Amino acid sequence: MAINPGSTSTKIAVYEGNKAIFLTTIRHTAEELQDFDAITDQFTFRKDLILQELQNANIDIHSIDIIVGRGGLVKPIESGVYEVNERMVDDLFKGVTGQHASNLGGLIAQDIVKDLNGVKAYIADPVVVDELQDVARLSGHPDIPRISIFHALNQKAIARSYANAIQKKYEDLNLIVVHLGGGVSVGAHKKGRVIDVNNALQGDGPYSPERSGGLPALQLSQICFSGKVTQQDVAKMITGKGGYVAYLGTNNAYDVGQSALKGDRYSALVQDGLSYQTCKEIGAMATVLEGKVDAILVTGGIAHNATVIDYIKKHAEFIAPIHVYPGEDEMYALAANGLMVLNGEIIPKTYA
Repeated sequence: MAINPGSTSTKIAVYEGNKAIFLTTIRHTAEELQDFDAITDQFTFRKDLILQELQNANIDIHSIDIIVGRGGLVKPIESGVYEVNERMVDDLFKGVTGQHASNLGGLIAQDIVKDLNGVKAYIADPVVVDELQDVARLSGHPDIPRISIFHALNQKAIARSYANAIQKKYEDLNLIVVHLGGGVSVGAHKKGRVIDVNNALQGDGPYSPERSGGLPALQLSQICFSGKVTQQDVAKMITGKGGYVAYLGTNNAYDVGQSALKGDRYSALVQDGLSYQTCKEIGAMATVLEGKVDAILVTGGIAHNATVIDYIKKHAEFIAPIHVYPGEDEMYALAANGLMVLNGEIIPKTYA
């Protein structure tokens, strides 16, 4: 079983091998969540809804062999599958690197398995996966180190899927993986490790439908001390109200694409800006890999947009062949990691 809590939804899925036999999304209204002061206060509320959905679908919880929850904001860790232990539970409750609904994934999984004999709970490739090489951590000032926060689960899953398709090991390839979604992350995967990647959450790399990406630092500091904005305003400007939201008033990439197709020049320009900055980031990661790039893999919801993909191919395909995997399937990625554990293909790591 896979559990993926988001800010306004909880996705759950049950698989038999690689086949999904149950998949649903539980939506949570603002009214339902408004009485919870902290994310972790939603724990019992969401767990009970999950168990009720399984019961309604006539799925016996005791038939589950393994539960994999979406990895939350734990301490920075290497890529992999981690068994949920007491230290992880403590860090997820505390939110050691931040509070997010994904923190509930491991917590709920661990609580459910308490009643299941011999079943264990895991998380897989949380957003804080950190495999950066030392030189990539330098930003230009020691008080602001570069941090690895990106779409690790989907990037790793797509990279492994590509490797399997060409009958090679992920650990033998050099890949650039691009996730185009609410945030845009571009990772340099060298022999199975993401040695450099833009921080897709906190103001680094390309802008996206709702994030500003990297901004000119001095101009940003002038806004910060203008007396017109609060720290919270600036945080929202960087994550939530940047990118498409700031330029066009919407975070709906599909609508922006449709407006561009219908001749709206400004929408087309802003969309091209996202594509342009993404290509620049791809080029940067090509230098990280010393030009030895086996393939460029593009995934995420915006990968459905043919105009964006054509733009990226025109500007970056000289680096390496580009393969497109539109959308994302986090539930399958979580389940696939669990299946590899059950089959003995990977050994779970210990969170310390």
